[in-house]
Amino acid sequence: MKATISEIADRLMEDKCASRTAEGARALAELLNETTNDASEEFDLVAIRCAFTEYESALEAAKDVSDYKADENDDEEEKEAAALAWLEKQTSVIKFDDGVVIQQF
Repeated sequence: MKATISEIADRLMEDKCASRTAEGARALAELLNETTNDASEEFDLVAIRCAFTEYESALEAAKDVSDYKADENDDEEEKEAAALAWLEKQTSVIKFDDGVVIQQF
């Protein structure tokens, strides 16, 4: 039987070394649920922690992983949208209400 999204999110939240919000864990759990075949497939929490990082914004993520520079003439919403578009060209991005989870690259 395949693990539910809630079960996966709970497992992700158990990883005290990862800095995740409940919403970020759920967003990542949805992705992992799509790519996992069954419940017997054990999650490697260390590998997941190394592969995916949560950020409060796409702009924060883009600046953290590269020398990304936002256009100073843009307003905050435009900067965020441009950073999200840039990230999506670089890696997998999971957008949720209060942030993003990106796959490290």
